[in-house]
Amino acid sequence: MSLWQGKSKGNKAGYQFFVWVLKKFGVLPAYFLLRFVVLYFFLFSYQSSRQIYALYRNKLGYSRFAAILKLYKNYYLLGQSIIDKVVVMAGISNKFTYNFDGEENLRAIGSLQKGGILLSAHIGNWDIAGHLLKRLDTKIHIVMFDGEHQQIKEYLAAVTGKKSINIIFIKNDLSHIYEISEAFKNNELICMHADRFLEGNKTLSTNFLGKNARFPMGPFVLAATFKVPVSFVFAVKENHLHYHFFAGKIKNYDHLQKGVVMQEMLNDFANEMEVKVKKYPEQWFNYYNFWN
Repeated sequence: MSLWQGKSKGNKAGYQFFVWVLKKFGVLPAYFLLRFVVLYFFLFSYQSSRQIYALYRNKLGYSRFAAILKLYKNYYLLGQSIIDKVVVMAGISNKFTYNFDGEENLRAIGSLQKGGILLSAHIGNWDIAGHLLKRLDTKIHIVMFDGEHQQIKEYLAAVTGKKSINIIFIKNDLSHIYEISEAFKNNELICMHADRFLEGNKTLSTNFLGKNARFPMGPFVLAATFKVPVSFVFAVKENHLHYHFFAGKIKNYDHLQKGVVMQEMLNDFANEMEVKVKKYPEQWFNYYNFWN
């Protein structure tokens, strides 16, 4: 079965070309050229396509024709999310607009003076969500796997410049745990995905879209261990130039035992994730068998 490998697709030359188009002509012409790139992945990326097609057919109940259309749009929106990431982080002129739902919840977390965890998924555009979090009066740390190829990572760093948001990379020596602990001590926010894991990592299971699915244990262990408040956050695209940011109400699980905390938090997260997948099915960028 297909498993997620923790790496992104694409190459440095492709990124360079689209950055040149963005700087010379803007976002919409880049979206037009993107359609040709998307067609290649749509036609020839069998392993990833079969997984997302199965989601539309078997889990969400679309017809064959509708599932194929959703599959193409999924690739197209994934490409847009990468373009938008570069535009926003590099400060390229754009006309993006945003709605903010629940910003008061994140400000309330800061007022508790305990730090906090923001859990999200590969739904919508996490990089845009991180950019929008700069509105808050606290330091933001994003925890992620170091999945980009080195040349791509160095090129994007050069294009986008120094970030005001700190990246904490997950490492085998667990040194990232110490960085996270320091962030909580300083009343700072930790943001991380809770819907993917590398094979061999510890997992928890819950019902998701009608079938048992595994989720990474790490994010839920952190919240249970440090007893910090939690909010579920997402940033989805509602048209070419408009994003909608969601931050759920603060959840405190510190009154429960550790094992109970993790399972209850996972259940809540999976329920919220399911709502978003059903509402924005083309924006869950999942390309492996999630229920394996």
